[in-house]
Amino acid sequence: MEKKKNVIVYSTPTCPYCKMAKNYFKEKNISYTEYNVATDQQKAEEMIEKSGQMGVPVIDINGKIIVGFDQSEIEKILIE
Repeated sequence: MEKKKNVIVYSTPTCPYCKMAKNYFKEKNISYTEYNVATDQQKAEEMIEKSGQMGVPVIDINGKIIVGFDQSEIEKILIE
């Protein structure tokens, strides 16, 4: 049985790559928690702390950080 992945997407409403990432997870039926870092300053700081980046999306899959929508990297982590 597959282990459940804890997926967090830090995003903003205007980011096209954020939309791509969220659509990808929806298509794959992978549940995720989304934080809008445009309005949630605490989550924005958490995202910067985890990734060292201010750009979105930042995707956290079981503690592994992906900056941007890197589908091959996401798939690699999901099958681990």
